[in-house]
Amino acid sequence: MADEFIKGLSALMVGGLGWMTLAGWYRTHHFEGRQLTAEITVENPTVYDQIGFFLMDAFFWFAILGALTFWVLLPAIEEAREAWAARQSE
Repeated sequence: MADEFIKGLSALMVGGLGWMTLAGWYRTHHFEGRQLTAEITVENPTVYDQIGFFLMDAFFWFAILGALTFWVLLPAIEEAREAWAARQSE
């Protein structure tokens, strides 16, 4: 179970760092107001800006779904398999 924890933590850290970097570039307009959660106000986004917007969302969902997969989903499947095997051996 320790390897699932590390994999989930790695997904959370890599996704969170990627999201935070891109959100800092595209969402921080000034330091007095909202920073990482402000609206994106790029008037004429280039192809690279659009790739950055996509990657920002991809990193966010990778962090959330990756951590949940390794911390909740895979251990639950393993517990269900063990319970099923124990029930079949009775």
